[in-house]
Amino acid sequence: MRSVCSSFPSLSELASVLNELQKVSGGRKKTVSFSSMPSEKKVSSAADCLAFMQGGCELKKIRPNSRVYCRFYTLDPDLSCLRWEPSKKDGDRARLDVSSIREVRTGKSTETFLHNGPLSEQLAEEAAFSIIHGDDYQSLDLVALSADVANIWVTGLRYLLGTLGSKMRSEWLTAEFAQVDEDGYGIVSEDVAVATICKLCPGIKEAKVRLRFMEIQRSKEKLTSHVTREEFQEAYCELCTRPDVYFLLVQLSKDRECLDPQDLRLFLETEQGLSLATTEGCWELLQRYEPSAQGRERGLLSLDGFARYLQSSECQLLDPEHLGVCQDMNMPLSHYYISTSYRSYLLDDQVHGRADLGGLIKALQAGCRCLELGVTDGPEGEPLLGVDYGKYAFLTSQYPLLLYLCQRCSPAQQRTLAQHLKMVFGSCLYTPEALPVSLGGRATTLPSPEQLKGRILIVGKKLPPEQEGSDGEVSEEDEEIGGGGPLAGRRMTIPGEEELGVVLVVPPPSQPRKLRLNKELSDLVVIARTGSRSFYAQRASHKQPPYWTLCSLGEGEAGRLTSESPEDLVMFTKRTLTRVRPSSVRLDSSNPNPQGYWKGGVQLVALNQQTPGAMLDLHRGRFSQNGGCGYVLRPAVMRDEVSYFSAHTQGCVPGVPPQTLRIKVISAHNLPKPQGSGAKGEVIDPYVVLELHGVPADCAEQRTRTAAQNQDDPLFDETFEFQVNMPELALLRFVVLDDDYIGDDFIGQYSVAFECLQPGYRNVPLLGLAGDPLPHTSLFVHVAVTNRRGGGKAQRRGLSVRRVGRRGREYVTLRHTGIKVVDEAFKLAGAPLKEAADLREDAQSTTSSFKEQCGLPTVAKLKQCIQSLATRLQSPEGTMGATMVLKDGYPCLEPLVNLSEMTRKLLSAYDTMIGAQKQLIENADAVQERIAQVQREGMDFHEDLSRLGEKEGLKGRKQCKAVESFTWNITVLKGQSDLLRGAKVDSLDALRQLALACEACGLTSSSSASNSSSSTFSTAELHYSSHPLSGRRSSTHGNGRI
Repeated sequence: MRSVCSSFPSLSELASVLNELQKVSGGRKKTVSFSSMPSEKKVSSAADCLAFMQGGCELKKIRPNSRVYCRFYTLDPDLSCLRWEPSKKDGDRARLDVSSIREVRTGKSTETFLHNGPLSEQLAEEAAFSIIHGDDYQSLDLVALSADVANIWVTGLRYLLGTLGSKMRSEWLTAEFAQVDEDGYGIVSEDVAVATICKLCPGIKEAKVRLRFMEIQRSKEKLTSHVTREEFQEAYCELCTRPDVYFLLVQLSKDRECLDPQDLRLFLETEQGLSLATTEGCWELLQRYEPSAQGRERGLLSLDGFARYLQSSECQLLDPEHLGVCQDMNMPLSHYYISTSYRSYLLDDQVHGRADLGGLIKALQAGCRCLELGVTDGPEGEPLLGVDYGKYAFLTSQYPLLLYLCQRCSPAQQRTLAQHLKMVFGSCLYTPEALPVSLGGRATTLPSPEQLKGRILIVGKKLPPEQEGSDGEVSEEDEEIGGGGPLAGRRMTIPGEEELGVVLVVPPPSQPRKLRLNKELSDLVVIARTGSRSFYAQRASHKQPPYWTLCSLGEGEAGRLTSESPEDLVMFTKRTLTRVRPSSVRLDSSNPNPQGYWKGGVQLVALNQQTPGAMLDLHRGRFSQNGGCGYVLRPAVMRDEVSYFSAHTQGCVPGVPPQTLRIKVISAHNLPKPQGSGAKGEVIDPYVVLELHGVPADCAEQRTRTAAQNQDDPLFDETFEFQVNMPELALLRFVVLDDDYIGDDFIGQYSVAFECLQPGYRNVPLLGLAGDPLPHTSLFVHVAVTNRRGGGKAQRRGLSVRRVGRRGREYVTLRHTGIKVVDEAFKLAGAPLKEAADLREDAQSTTSSFKEQCGLPTVAKLKQCIQSLATRLQSPEGTMGATMVLKDGYPCLEPLVNLSEMTRKLLSAYDTMIGAQKQLIENADAVQERIAQVQREGMDFHEDLSRLGEKEGLKGRKQCKAVESFTWNITVLKGQSDLLRGAKVDSLDALRQLALACEACGLTSSSSASNSSSSTFSTAELHYSSHPLSGRRSSTHGNGRI
């Protein structure tokens, strides 16, 4: 079966194409509506497709000899056969009986298309289809004038091959109607009928259903508003059938309009990326979502059950693994991005905004783990804590809470403040005495979030350890100060607790450069706050500041550093916590783009949590990837002691190829009108914008066409492609807007981290402006991630991957450092790096070539290829022309009969693929060890690199260049080693897929099963590997998953 993701039918114009067709008289009952415009004449997928086919149209017939014949094809009135003219054959021979049709394939998937060279390349993939017929599986290969016309023929032919799903649906609706038909007369009131449809189809608008019943009454000139069973079914089928889901079901269901457990398992494995799907699991899924009792009893998933599954949480775009904490939480605190709020006590702008501590509570409930705490001298010498954080500090996340202390109190009130902090937070307060120490007696690294669970850490100014007396003097830089501004001195109370008199006073601006600090308060500060001077001092001296330090930067200063010194900033943040706050000129409480600072390694990007918009959407998307706990592990290149990373270059991580993300925006559902839109009758003109945020090389934006006056369920069916160089930093944002000549109004959005994307057909739950879910509002998309550009499209013969031999292959190279002894060590990596690239590329190229020979796209699963191969190997009697045997533990196919030349070529491509996989599996470990050995030897020079450079006469810029080249080489070696390890895991999984697919398709025999006991390819190796490098992306940067 052809992969359904390769050429999803164009739906947006189908309604208009069919709308002009004459309705079939006395035909089948209409079951599926393709229309998304309630005002137009309804079109049924079955009856009207058949009507079009009976009227006939011109199709191009493609012959193996590259000849093209234009013929006029029609369907007989009795639906029994296809006819065409003109033809040299007589009328009885120029026909094809429907009963002889075995399969209807979409796209250019047969041998005629695949091996017609330049001719096939000129034919539109979306307009091509093939009819497989007869006992010898001949193909009638056709090309329509448009993709929409091809869709009509494919849908109509598949409908003729089986209507079991339609019968199940009719019986289910009859049973649902009978439950509300209390009198049993076959009629119910309009209110009951409307309520029943709204119950069966959550999200549909009641007004829409009533309007449809009014149209039915008007067309029949009825004087009563009662609804019959037939009218109930007609309204339900027209209003509640999603054409996009129907087309998908038809392609998956062996032309029956319903799925059995095997169909469902194939869909889950090949499209949804669930390689561990079982038939038993599919039965359970079917029982959960199939609404009809008949379907549940027979083990069949109908159109409505399939739609319910696709709309469920199981099919959401966000991988459910990320709904909980899924990353390693045992690394130092500096290795994580930390959710940080800024002045969240303001409800509006920085000038006129009302101060409300409810904003701080909301920030905590949203998962923020760093809050700003402003305190100044209070009345009667009693500064009080602005809010009882103890109530809310760990309500959403148990991981540590950082309180960023901005205080302007006198030493006396500082002492009182220290006492209040101890009293309010009690044992939760993390004190310096609790710091972990090494065997040498001093802290060597920051503790991990796991070690600090349930603890509160104070961040602020701190006296030097040698300070004596009850207080001392500390200096403060402008960019450190979080308080001040137009709100200085403003007082606020806790919502609902005004009678307690608890207040928070916004600190005044930074007038004095010196601050008297009470020692008792200083002792409570765990993380000392510094300014940008610590960064410049580290860059000049190459000495890191103390671990328990937080460098506070203003937005402008941080922006300059990320642009002018990105590598230095990333190096600085490997051990030092760094915070960026919005500029003081943002009086409207707007937010900077956090992505600009995350790419520089900044852990704490403070945002106004009270200000909705794109920047806060990105913030939510970033921190949703680890269960919303407020901590997200940074990329490995920002954690490794020696690594090269440049956010401003195309290959930001050397030696790691970019990945390709293909998003097909299929449709949207239940879109609301924008807030504040006009009259009730106003229609919306929606379109979807896709934004990719990440390193500069990855940033891109694309949009769909506008679905003009397409109400709330528009069809788009458009595909977009993005190149992703740094997956760990990439965020994808969907925005739905209403196209208007005055200004495009916001409808909904959804932001998600690239690492959280699930492949396959997914629903995207849209959120409102404030981040709240919009009920029953979603996008329907298809997601595919590949390591090659053009993924998801069938390879053109002229551009086959086989033509790129090893001579034309580009290999990653190491840089010359200028230090002889180091370069000699790195020189030994040349051969294993080349060998590793050849092993990986040969395995990928031969697999792509095999998929191409099968007529499938590169994103197709190997199980689909085996199914296609089995169809060609099956004789009219049902026996297979080849069998799988295990040779040295590898699944090989041996022919049992004489095969056609094309089938022999296909088996040859299979053998070549198995040979390449075998080479990779058997040699990967040795090659990887050789690369790792060079990496270890290179790291031995790391500590003495400066001395060795001076010995070679390298100074200044040349010395810096040598260090940069060294880190580049180490990163390349690590990346190539990880790629090879991941490739081996993928190859083992591929062999498992092949073996299981051969067994499922009847290509195994008892003799091959007996050989498996002595094979070197054990059951354990066939079993799916959960290695972190396996899976859909094979990321080599390290995603931190457990």
